[in-house]
Amino acid sequence: MPITIDEQVAATTKPVPPQKVSFEEYLAWALAQEHPCEWMDGEIIPVAAASLRHQRVLSFLNFILKSFCLRHQTGQVVIAPYVMKLEAQRRGREPDLLFVSRERENLLLPTYLNGPADVAIEITSRESTGRDRGEKYVEYEAAGVREYWLIDPERQQADFYRLGDNGRYRSISPDTDGFFHSEIITGFRLRVEWLWELPDEFEVLRQLGEL
Repeated sequence: MPITIDEQVAATTKPVPPQKVSFEEYLAWALAQEHPCEWMDGEIIPVAAASLRHQRVLSFLNFILKSFCLRHQTGQVVIAPYVMKLEAQRRGREPDLLFVSRERENLLLPTYLNGPADVAIEITSRESTGRDRGEKYVEYEAAGVREYWLIDPERQQADFYRLGDNGRYRSISPDTDGFFHSEIITGFRLRVEWLWELPDEFEVLRQLGEL
């Protein structure tokens, strides 16, 4: 009988410590693993392996965002696995992508981001949808993540949230041409359909006027 993905993960991952651990202990444990995990109030939570569709969307977004931010020197884009420490929430989360503005780059430490990202992006899966739309939505809002993008390739649905003056997220809709415009990554726009069509990245940059 073929070995399942869960069995492969279990075979290559050390047992999770039965007791609660500090953030520093979690980091040391996580860095020794081959699979991602997060930290919730002292507990280490393994994260399921990503699907091919998830990785293709992630690769596309990472290329487009990094290319834009490098050209305009707006800040840094970091792809998972890289931990975002939310001190007040006692959380260590690993967004699929995060953006940190130039003014806050001092928070980018060698093994983790010491505070909330300016933009956090999660590409959901069946396993993560509840967590991404529930726990992480509340945590990122409370921590002050200024934009939260939720990308669901299976449903072909993208939801964008921006932190208002009242400290609450509000939903931001694409414009009439189907483009989402980020206020945090100044000047960046994204046609939502590209996330499902996955066109050639260089052609996308040409359409955006970046080439």
